[in-house]
Amino acid sequence: MKLGGSIRIVGLLNIGFSLTMLPPLLVSAWYQDGQWLHFFKAFLIGFSGGLVVWLLARNQDTTLRRKDGFVVVTLFWITLSLLGAMPFVFGPHLGFIDALYEAVSGFTTTGSTILTHIDALPRSMLYYRQQLQWLGGMGLVVLAVAILPLLGIGGMRIYRAETPGPMKDEKITPRLASSARALWVIYVSLTVACALAYWLAGMTPFDAITHSFSTISTGGFSTHDASLGYFQSELIEVIATVFMLCGAINFSIHFTAFRNGSLSPYMRDVEVRSFLLFVLAALLMVASVLWLSGEYPSLPHALVNADFEVVSVITSTGFGADDFTHWPLFLPVFLIFISFIGGCGGSTAGGMKVMRVLLLMKQGMREVDTLVHPRSVRPVKIGGRTLSERTVQAVWGFFAIYVVVFVLLTLAMMATGLDQVSAFAAVATSINNLGPGLGEVAYNFASVSPAAKLISMVAMLLGRLEIFTILVLFTPAFWLE
Repeated sequence: MKLGGSIRIVGLLNIGFSLTMLPPLLVSAWYQDGQWLHFFKAFLIGFSGGLVVWLLARNQDTTLRRKDGFVVVTLFWITLSLLGAMPFVFGPHLGFIDALYEAVSGFTTTGSTILTHIDALPRSMLYYRQQLQWLGGMGLVVLAVAILPLLGIGGMRIYRAETPGPMKDEKITPRLASSARALWVIYVSLTVACALAYWLAGMTPFDAITHSFSTISTGGFSTHDASLGYFQSELIEVIATVFMLCGAINFSIHFTAFRNGSLSPYMRDVEVRSFLLFVLAALLMVASVLWLSGEYPSLPHALVNADFEVVSVITSTGFGADDFTHWPLFLPVFLIFISFIGGCGGSTAGGMKVMRVLLLMKQGMREVDTLVHPRSVRPVKIGGRTLSERTVQAVWGFFAIYVVVFVLLTLAMMATGLDQVSAFAAVATSINNLGPGLGEVAYNFASVSPAAKLISMVAMLLGRLEIFTILVLFTPAFWLE
């Protein structure tokens, strides 16, 4: 374990993050909303603190092993959340727990909030919230991986620890730095395209840019209390639906499609196909129930109104145009359940990821087949690719830990005084990085206790870093080797 080298890298990364305080500072100066000093103070604290840490550890070896990557990622996300909370403390004068909650929710692209009367916030603070989600969407660590090799610091271990999805050893280009830069080029390009589409659909330039940040990152923050429902525009909802789906698809597939100038990579990829089929099936189910229950007069009308909400939940974005918590029968709980699946691996979406769910289903079917044919040897295949038993075991291990963690966090939430439905929804929306929930947390977390907010933050970080990245630090073997 090279803790000194890890701390040095974290200091360098925090210096880089402090620079992200400058865009909202410029927005404040442009709109003259009086918030620029708050962002300047946050910049000074982040920059000077990171510089001091880097200088103290400047002579440490930064050659990373695998376990060092986990330490760097965890330390960076903790310090990043603390630094990200400062403008909320200085500006809206939130308490420390509330400010930290808003920052963690932003960076993890969860989209839950403790703020009310969002429309009345200064423009620079609104921009800052959206920027947090955009940066967290692809992962500041991945951005750093594209830069650190230029400074003589290898980044593969960090990439393995931070990148979402089960296939963490795959790279879209031979060199990791090139991979990270390619991902960010695609990410920025999609953001620009989304902002232009929103603007042409009638949003102001400010709203178009800020909502493109939270759409591509599948974050869900909005500059309005009514979310996208504020605009009362079916065209804007259609645009949001398209780009939310883009954010929930593996970005390496976007890269391959862009490089080949063809849409065929999307259809060839089994995870993307399964994800889109799942979205379609969920949409048809929800629309049918809405129609048959009399919520809407016809199936086409129900499809139009259900499409946006279903995609928003499945992709773990959490935008709102309709209040699905008041939908009939089992639909509110059904929508919370489908958020557990989430999007594709290598995307900005939350949840367990489609690939893991596919593998769990195929492994389950293999066990059933083994009961019928005990001597048969049937490997698990996905898309014609035979997966190793080690991969199968890893996914089952992830699922088991996921269930145990979910149960423990739900019990902890109930211990803070939340009812069963609210506690279940609070953990589900946090660990799946979704945003909206049910019961007391249907719209925001403003009314829950500080203890419940802390539990929710833990769930957000566990979900964003896919549980093992953090839990591995609590095993004695990790520190003894």
